[in-house]
Amino acid sequence: MVTVDDVRQVVRGLPRSSEHLIADRVKFRVGSIVYVAFSRDETVMGFAFPKEERPFLIAFDPATFHAPRESELRFNWIEAQMSRLDVDRMTELVLDAWRMVVPKKVWTAWQQQVEGTTASEGR
Repeated sequence: MVTVDDVRQVVRGLPRSSEHLIADRVKFRVGSIVYVAFSRDETVMGFAFPKEERPFLIAFDPATFHAPRESELRFNWIEAQMSRLDVDRMTELVLDAWRMVVPKKVWTAWQQQVEGTTASEGR
């Protein structure tokens, strides 16, 4: 099971990302756009996700993923049970959510920096 602190470790170095406490809920944003948010009890993580792909992810793993409440169905958003995620899966979901909300040039520069760091560590 992952925690909010695990997510903090992933988003720590992401350009333009910031953490906010809004109505007793931890949320991560780029500017005014929320890309990850947690339920008050921190058992559910909502995140940016293409709404046209949402039914497929839910059908693939309905024990982990579910649609947001009806008032949020119009948004690119999905929710996951934190207890069903491991660190690798959570990292993938969070990075994809962040990628959806930052300009392409920010994502590309970050990705090149990460790949450059990984390549230099392998020497």
